[in-house]
Amino acid sequence: MAIVIRLSRQGRRNRPHYRLGVFDRRTRRDGPPIEYLGHYNPLETDDEKKVVLEAERISHWLGEGALVSETVRSFLRQKGIAMPSHHAGRRAKRKRKPGSAAKA
Repeated sequence: MAIVIRLSRQGRRNRPHYRLGVFDRRTRRDGPPIEYLGHYNPLETDDEKKVVLEAERISHWLGEGALVSETVRSFLRQKGIAMPSHHAGRRAKRKRKPGSAAKA
């Protein structure tokens, strides 16, 4: 069972609010989580209140082998939460357009 730490959308139209949770990879975007670990309010003006994370529980789930979405990874970097070494280089490789060569 692949476990992922990602966002689920809450709030009404044009007023988004996201909850950070631990999900089974097969769960739909707003489906039931295993556990909620914080929240993100993009409309908040105070930077301290914009992203709230439970660092201890996030570290626990990362230790259990949970994967992290790119957005959540950027939040963890902002807050200074260390990622285990097995998460290095997990970004998806981008496909190059045909005919474009790497410039050296």
